[in-house]
Amino acid sequence: MQINLMTETNELNSLTTIIRDRIKSLVKSEITVGCEVYVVQKTKRTLGTVTKINRTKAVVDMVGKGSYRVPLTMLEVV
Repeated sequence: MQINLMTETNELNSLTTIIRDRIKSLVKSEITVGCEVYVVQKTKRTLGTVTKINRTKAVVDMVGKGSYRVPLTMLEVV
């Protein structure tokens, strides 16, 4: 399957969904409670520690900033 040959919007949308699901499964397999992670945003990366893992998000205790629910796709293991 070549991306350049896809002509239908629904084909590209399904490919996007597949990629997002794959990223989530990879991140979820790497992350454990107590693991140090970076929360990656467009312009910065913030260090934090995972305190809970849910189906699509994790609770991350940011250094000096409190706890936040963060999508798994925004996490990067240190």
